[in-house]
Amino acid sequence: MEREFKIKGLMMDPITSSPIVILQDVEKNTLLPIWVGIFEANAIALQIERIDTPRPMTHDLLKNVLLHLNAQVLKIVVSELRENTFFAVIHLDMDGDPMFIDSRPSDAIALALRTDAPIYVTEEVINNSRNITLERESLDSDDIKKWLENVSPDDLGKYKM
Repeated sequence: MEREFKIKGLMMDPITSSPIVILQDVEKNTLLPIWVGIFEANAIALQIERIDTPRPMTHDLLKNVLLHLNAQVLKIVVSELRENTFFAVIHLDMDGDPMFIDSRPSDAIALALRTDAPIYVTEEVINNSRNITLERESLDSDDIKKWLENVSPDDLGKYKM
């Protein structure tokens, strides 16, 4: 089973100074942080801010290739958490045929943002990661920082390159 998530934001881990993508489920009950590399965080940030670059970045290139091949990104799924590493799958429709492409979550998220594809996380990943369940309507960045200061990347599934 999968739950839909949106990007709540990007932040820097106050302890390791590594970028973190914060995903929040659409019901706004759960936050899931995923540590990512600096270049992947930059690709995600550029798209969140709708900043155009003079030449296509890698994820823009991938989007363009998929368009020329008549492939559509149906969704991306953060599908596994193994040995503190998140895994994702890009679900494509290629002229009516389903295709499933293994991916790093950060690349899948960057592509999903560029193609307006939804982001899903499996219940297994949610249950096996240390996520935060929200008990109130909103959570501000100070609350997230306090929570992150008390948890180690190993507890959450630090993203490995």
